[in-house]
Amino acid sequence: MDADDLFSLEGRNAIVTGGSRGIGRMIASGFISAGAKVYISSRNSDACDSTAAELGAKCISLPQDLSSLDGCQALARAFGKREDHLDILVNNAGAAWMEPFASFPEKGWDKIIDVNLKSPFFLTQALHSLLQVAASPGRPAKVINIASIDGLRLNSWETYSYASSKAALIHLTRNLAARLIKDDIVVSAIAPGAFPSEMNRAARDHGVTIATKIPAKRVGDANDMAGAAIYLASKAGNYVVGSTLVVDGGVYFATLDDNTDV
Repeated sequence: MDADDLFSLEGRNAIVTGGSRGIGRMIASGFISAGAKVYISSRNSDACDSTAAELGAKCISLPQDLSSLDGCQALARAFGKREDHLDILVNNAGAAWMEPFASFPEKGWDKIIDVNLKSPFFLTQALHSLLQVAASPGRPAKVINIASIDGLRLNSWETYSYASSKAALIHLTRNLAARLIKDDIVVSAIAPGAFPSEMNRAARDHGVTIATKIPAKRVGDANDMAGAAIYLASKAGNYVVGSTLVVDGGVYFATLDDNTDV
């Protein structure tokens, strides 16, 4: 067994949505270091272009708003003009909304469900034929959905649509895995805990305080996220079908306080 080959992404094409910052950037950078060519997408074209330039020649910017079916299909067409196959799709683009129950608005549901749940389904659908081209029994194509531990357990934050969308995404991962394994496409998910990002500003700006609530005594870093994603995307993760990998320093499985807000 060659450990380097087991975790190599050499020669593979990947798309990472929401790849311009936060968890998406961590994954994109990790994939590049493992040998992949990575296309990143973000609705902010300037941020997408800037990140691609920073990550180097093996990172290509494909800006796109993925909150609609049209946007998902547009990204698939743009990628299809550049590549004839897709080895790895990471559905990471996401949004959150926090507001008290009494005033929580309809748009706080519609926006979050569109980005966090509808987009992963329709982007996977739009890229299905290109994933099939890359897929074979010995080297399946991969779809990795980025969920959250908030889809697995409760906290006191009033992020009703976000938590619901991530719980649904975990179930959708199982649904898609059962269907797409027939095409030699392996679908799995990652449920991150506290990682510093624009979405998780508490972990970004108050990491020392947040760390006291985490069994591992720290927030996640780029190596933690990249390592998990490389494992699932590479040969090492070929037999992981429909599972959700929890990457949270022990909050979900090893905490004694079910109400930990991380």
